Amino acid sequence: MNKLKSMALLAFFMLWSSLSFAQQKKSVSLEDVFKSNTFNQKSVYGINWMKDGQYYSSLQRGISGSKVVKINVSTGVEAETLIDGGALGINFSSYSFNSEETKALIASEVESIYRRSSKGIFHVVDLKTGSAQKLMDGQKIMYATLSPNNDKVAFVKDNNIYIVELSNNQVTQITQDGKWNHIINGAADWVYEEEFSMSKAFDWSPDGKKIAFIRFDESEVPEFNMQTWGKLYPEDYRFKYPKAGEKNAEVSIHVYDLSSKKTVKVDAGEEKDIYLPRIYWTNDSNTLAFIRLNRLQNQLDLLYANAITGGTQLILQEKSTTYVDLDYNDDLRFLEGNKGFIRTSEQDGYKHIYHHDNQGKLIRQITSGDWEVTNLIGVDEKNKKIYFVSTEASPLERNLYVINMDGKGKKVLTPEKGTTSVNMSKDFKYYIANQSNAETPLKVTLNESTGKLVKVLEDNTELRSKLSEFDFSKKEFFNFNTVDGSFLNGYMIKPAGFDENKKYPVLMYVYGGPGSQNVSNSWGGTRDFWHHHLASEGYIVVCVDNRGTGGRGREFKHLTYANLGKLETEDQIAGAKYLGTLPYVDKSRIGIWGWSYGGYMSSLALMIGNDVFKSAIAVAPVTTWRYYDTIYTERYLQTPQLNAAGYDNNSPITHVNKLKGNLLLIHGTGDDNVHFQNAVDLVDALVKADKHFETMFYPNRNHGIYGGNTTWHLYSLMTDFIKRKL
Repeated sequence: MNKLKSMALLAFFMLWSSLSFAQQKKSVSLEDVFKSNTFNQKSVYGINWMKDGQYYSSLQRGISGSKVVKINVSTGVEAETLIDGGALGINFSSYSFNSEETKALIASEVESIYRRSSKGIFHVVDLKTGSAQKLMDGQKIMYATLSPNNDKVAFVKDNNIYIVELSNNQVTQITQDGKWNHIINGAADWVYEEEFSMSKAFDWSPDGKKIAFIRFDESEVPEFNMQTWGKLYPEDYRFKYPKAGEKNAEVSIHVYDLSSKKTVKVDAGEEKDIYLPRIYWTNDSNTLAFIRLNRLQNQLDLLYANAITGGTQLILQEKSTTYVDLDYNDDLRFLEGNKGFIRTSEQDGYKHIYHHDNQGKLIRQITSGDWEVTNLIGVDEKNKKIYFVSTEASPLERNLYVINMDGKGKKVLTPEKGTTSVNMSKDFKYYIANQSNAETPLKVTLNESTGKLVKVLEDNTELRSKLSEFDFSKKEFFNFNTVDGSFLNGYMIKPAGFDENKKYPVLMYVYGGPGSQNVSNSWGGTRDFWHHHLASEGYIVVCVDNRGTGGRGREFKHLTYANLGKLETEDQIAGAKYLGTLPYVDKSRIGIWGWSYGGYMSSLALMIGNDVFKSAIAVAPVTTWRYYDTIYTERYLQTPQLNAAGYDNNSPITHVNKLKGNLLLIHGTGDDNVHFQNAVDLVDALVKADKHFETMFYPNRNHGIYGGNTTWHLYSLMTDFIKRKL
């Protein structure tokens, strides 16, 4: 009997032990994040709505090659393969249809140039026959675009614009003066591409008889020289980069008429030191709309141009004592039947939707309130409805709404907590929602425009299952008031097995630039999982959105105008001091890290807050705004000639004598955006001040510092530094 009891107890103990072992969750390792990509989430890519609204197309990649399939909206079933890259022998990576969906442009062997620009080999695919026509004998070209009547393709090559006739492959070169580092036709220069989020700079008229384009004369723009390494003799890469206060490219708008083969220049005014960042064809093929900004970007004009004569008319003007953000003018929508246009503006203190008549007169403000429209999704003219995403529920949330064009009947379509982005069908019957929150990875759904769910396209079931195996702490949101009464939002990731009776070191993560937002109720990416790894090692990770960040209205965003770095640094220091009052925080071990603007912030915080921060990591930081580009820097600081103190008072180089803690400075030598020069000059100043620090440079890596083993090396390096110095 005793023997049977002993055996039973032994069996129970073994079962209990095995269950305990099975229930024991794993810590997040560096290998999980950067080697095995354990936490990568799935999505649905390359979705294009088709014109009848009953189907959408999707780009799929597999072992046999890439293909575009047609999917039935209501059933989710693949109806047919529209483009078969395997059959064509073309491994394409992107595609676009013409309006009739009889032809498609596909791009292969795409080569990235800068952030948004690229060139590749283009083919025109006849969707009826399945045949593919190679453009320019396979030479790499940029921004290939079918004409509205589908018989021509326009593109940019070697800084000139060309048109190819598809029926006979006849090529017409419509500009002749394109030259590297001198003249660019139909493509953006470096600074427009980076700061105005554009790369293609031409567009067909609605009738396909004209092409409007922007010409950049960058002959007098100073040239930046960046050495590339890896050969016996390093090579120079020279490109035009206008630093703050320096000469910009002289820009002009032109319209080429295909029948007359003549080009007319649009009258953009006598002032030449301006920006012309947007062109839009209205519904009239003889009327081109465009945006004009002055150099300081505190006056924005919308003008109409006569495409035949080049004469112009001012339609709308918006001025500011700080700056007018171009961002909301990307929402410009021209209505059919000369019923005016829809736009967004921050003129009442928050970004909202406005309806103007064709001559710019305000008909009505459609949305209003102490919240922001973050994205104008579409205007359904037939049913007189507007779809938009906003922060109405919370600055930390993004939800889809619909409202009538008369400003009535507003309704939320995605009431779920979290962040939603939307891809809506052309007929406004359906939309695809990408939704996540801080605790739940991406869920992609197909929905009717009423909000009714049709089908779940991807819910990351596999990732959710994997996550259950790991010991994660929830991202906790909090807020606090600084000494001047400013209300700031933040989040915190605590160590697994958190013990409130212990004292933990803290690592703060910052970006903090104008209009940015890091604190949001959304699923994170690689950096978030690195933060979870640090939490598993016993660190509390915290992020605070300082004054100047987005989602909270114009006044909050514009507080840092003309004095970048001052209030933002004060807020990060205030955040660290607030954390230091918490009973479970070791206030003697608070660090901060950031990338780009965040690297600028972490450097300043360590120096100015030398009694608060023990360590900092600065990755690819701006160290003086004198070295950064005109458009971004002058938007927020004016020019150095007008505001020298705004440039110098909050430069990390100015404050090197205050450094007491541990600094790790990291930069890529091939950074075309925030030049390696920033790191070099900070190092020089630190050496002169007899300050010790650590540094790492990555040869030929750009602003993202990636490629091959780079990401693993970078985050391993930073992890080691944190463990040694925090």
